[in-house]
Amino acid sequence: MTDFGLVHDPSRWQEGFERRLRAAYDSAGHPAAAAERRIEEVRADEARRTVAELTSDGGGTVGWVAVSLDEDEPGSALTGRIVDLWIDPAHRGRGHGEAARTWAEDRCAAAGATRLTVQLTEADPLFAHYSVRGQTRLRHLAGPARDVTPPPEATPAREATPGRAAGPALTSRPMTADEYGPWLVAGKDEYVADIVRSGSLTPDEARAKSDRDFADLLPAGPATPDHNIVVLEAAGAPVGTLWLKHHHLPGVTFGFSLEIDENRRGEGFGHASMAVAENETLGAGDSVLMFNVFGGNTVAMGLYDVSGYRVVLEHRYTALPREAPDAGL
Repeated sequence: MTDFGLVHDPSRWQEGFERRLRAAYDSAGHPAAAAERRIEEVRADEARRTVAELTSDGGGTVGWVAVSLDEDEPGSALTGRIVDLWIDPAHRGRGHGEAARTWAEDRCAAAGATRLTVQLTEADPLFAHYSVRGQTRLRHLAGPARDVTPPPEATPAREATPGRAAGPALTSRPMTADEYGPWLVAGKDEYVADIVRSGSLTPDEARAKSDRDFADLLPAGPATPDHNIVVLEAAGAPVGTLWLKHHHLPGVTFGFSLEIDENRRGEGFGHASMAVAENETLGAGDSVLMFNVFGGNTVAMGLYDVSGYRVVLEHRYTALPREAPDAGL
């Protein structure tokens, strides 16, 4: 049997939680300063958490579970978050993890949450049935600039030619003011589509989040400090766009978007544009490039896989209240 006791002084849990989180970030490849910045961000939300200590029949601590409640958008339905669910290795395999997950689901549902999210630093079978909301991918960069020429095999199926030579190398240039307006509209629309496809928000909630996030991130448009919005060109013709934020975390550039024009996809420019992004990152003095990808975007996930970007965080979610188990099972 697993008992749950609410903790009024979470300092003992907090110490262990931060130690485990730091080890997970270090293992995932975050630079030390970037890992500390992430932990500071997590620590800033501690006032909103409810922490419970798990004990067994013998009275000893077998684990911890911590949850919080948030509004993804002002006035939107509440979202519950499992901040931490940890079972002592000596007590795993005895149902404590399943009991802690159920406790978190029931507590957040009772508070009015309509969905529950969890952030994982490694695969956890406890949440295998939760849907993937998104992933954070990361790659350490080192050595000389990478080749930005699409590979020889990259050619549309309708034009496939054995032994075809590599396509023209990609170049990048700053986006012009005239190009920025249409790019912004298209980018906001694509962001809304990604959010809705991932199951995170309703279309209206996603639209409000898109408007707010772009306004917060780019208050001065393309002149916003540390943001690098470029047009990708091949043989002088635009084929896509790239939006990077340098020094997003210490030593880390974050890729907000990478788009290849629909009529130029399948020509290898996705791979070449990753090389452009990496070269831009190194040129800005960062050594790590990071991207987010929404759940359901299998094309981007495949590109990151073959480009060597490992999953360092995965966000999963489930609807609340949870469905009761089938009585026939």
